Amino acid sequence: MTAKLQWGILSTGAIAKTFARALTQSKTGKLVAVASRSAEAAAKFTKELNCAGVTEHASYEALLADANVRAVYIAPPHVLHGEWTIRALEAGKHVLCEKPLSLNHACAMQMIETARERKLFLAEAFMYRCHPQMAKLVELIKAGTIGQVRAIQASFAFRAGDNPDNRALNNALGGGGILDVGCYPVSIARLIAGAAMNKPFADPTDVQAVGYLGKTNVDEYAMAVLKFPVSETSGGVSGGGGDIIASVATGVRVSMDNQVRIFGTDGLIVLENAWQASRGDPTPGKIIVNKAGKQEVIETPADRNSFAYEADAVADAIATGKLELTSPAMSWGDTLGNLRTLDQWRQKIGLVYEAEKPEHCKATVAGRPLKVRPKHNMKYGTIPGLDKKVSRFIFGCDNQTTFPHAQVMFDAWFERGGNAFDTAFIYGGGMQEKLLGQWIKARGVADQVVVTVKGGHTPCCNPTDIVKQFKISLERLQLDRADIYIMHRDNLDLPAGELVDCLSDLIDQKLLKVYGGSNWSIDRFEQANAYAKKHGRHPMTILNNNLSLALQIKPLWGGCIHSSDPKSLTRLEQLKAVHFAWSSQARGYFLDDDQWQKLGPSNFECWDCEENRARRQRAFELAQQKGVSAINIAAAYVLNQPFESFALVGPRTVEELVTTLPALDIKLTPAELAYLSMQADAVTA
Repeated sequence: MTAKLQWGILSTGAIAKTFARALTQSKTGKLVAVASRSAEAAAKFTKELNCAGVTEHASYEALLADANVRAVYIAPPHVLHGEWTIRALEAGKHVLCEKPLSLNHACAMQMIETARERKLFLAEAFMYRCHPQMAKLVELIKAGTIGQVRAIQASFAFRAGDNPDNRALNNALGGGGILDVGCYPVSIARLIAGAAMNKPFADPTDVQAVGYLGKTNVDEYAMAVLKFPVSETSGGVSGGGGDIIASVATGVRVSMDNQVRIFGTDGLIVLENAWQASRGDPTPGKIIVNKAGKQEVIETPADRNSFAYEADAVADAIATGKLELTSPAMSWGDTLGNLRTLDQWRQKIGLVYEAEKPEHCKATVAGRPLKVRPKHNMKYGTIPGLDKKVSRFIFGCDNQTTFPHAQVMFDAWFERGGNAFDTAFIYGGGMQEKLLGQWIKARGVADQVVVTVKGGHTPCCNPTDIVKQFKISLERLQLDRADIYIMHRDNLDLPAGELVDCLSDLIDQKLLKVYGGSNWSIDRFEQANAYAKKHGRHPMTILNNNLSLALQIKPLWGGCIHSSDPKSLTRLEQLKAVHFAWSSQARGYFLDDDQWQKLGPSNFECWDCEENRARRQRAFELAQQKGVSAINIAAAYVLNQPFESFALVGPRTVEELVTTLPALDIKLTPAELAYLSMQADAVTA
């Protein structure tokens, strides 16, 4: 007989007790340890549940150090999920974390990346997804039992009482309806919409919402409408039909029917007990199908309650070497999509948790001060005029949407040795600079990072506007000076010397160290430096143009210039220039075919041509030989140029960030560079 999975439970609240009782119904699990913040609380837990032989730990740390524990159920308040999940994974434990996995999508990315790195199992505990009722529901939807799905109604709410210190009403603990139980209606709507399109889940493209924030600043009740577009190529029974609309509702100070209704072109499905939240005996599933004036009740037998099914699903996954659950249970992608939707719902009603505010984010998701990992593969270069080393990859700050998103992405970058950041006066109307500045202040790393400030975008590339914008950028970034300033565009109506004088003055005033130009021609760059040399001014140090393995055949934006052609590369080598390459990976042009298709042809209008398709093919050939990805080859092409070449990258997720870094370890010979750029027909020794 296979040994049972040995569980430890971290926390001793009501949901922890429910899971402990469920393990007695489980076919695969055994409770061996429990942890609380005190010995008394742990002892009370085991006594109440009659847990003979279970080790009682007076701290969470002690549980994670317990060699008898293989898997940990994380059950403290929401605000602690990220920290203790990561710590459990770092301790070598598999993890089932009570929903929501974290306060927001950003924190969940870091938690999942930790599981991926450690090669350990992690799942978000949506127990109802593991009950046989869900598998049957998906089967009925895919079979077109009620025709094409058109609308979904789902609710989950309860009354938490009036005590403002109640966990459900406490903002500091991540309370409110949306995260606590609103996650259920959202998750089932995404599951149903996905099944209708023959996918494991679907994510809404539009979220509209209203809600009421009470005295404790949490959502006491809220509603949202989700839109799932259905295209001709979606597949499934809803392919080619109209969009799917879902209405979801939740609350912690209101009662609702807590049912799910699915409306199709040919009928209606009702789930009266959708969430299978029974904490005791098993309850069978019951799916009511109303069609053509007739009602059919489809029952799904159950020999365990949903929490026990969940524990067994986890054990089965671990036993087979899987790191995540599969549909209809919550996979990593499903969890991330659910949290992204919950983020949008909260944003629409103005709900922000104290733990998400910059002034309260002094530590990483793991609850520790930020520091560079002792083992990382970041490479560095030098820039004349700077006393800091500069990471070869530079983080492009142009897509962060909230402070939690910025925090997680910047933390992940810094931990992996990245110290260089690029932002601009116009990015996000100044929001990107503000987010970066808030992070730098919260982390106290101003002396450890290299920040590039860009300004002077057309029509503001003139001395007056450059100085005005530069000082505003410093205020947003909360910095006294900038390491690097780059003019976003050139202004050919002005002599280059006027711009040189303007930025040289800022260096003399100790507000700036070095400067350069983005989308400047090499001729103009040389003119500027000839003027600087003649008049004893500070030279332009950096050229910041597009440089990638794919030639830019159509400018991305007006006034864009590239340095990717052979003639430009030769001149950069002759000048011994410092070059920052934007769109260094050609916006994903070298991704695998399935990812390439998801981005859509319009994403590659600037790059797609016969020669670039040939370059792409050669990148795939070389990638296969070296055992890396083609997108890594494309980035390595930029980094291996025979001059000081740095590459701007703009990862939107932690996974994108991590999968970009292997390019740093790829060494390309001059012959390989020539082959990739179509300057040679083969790689020669």
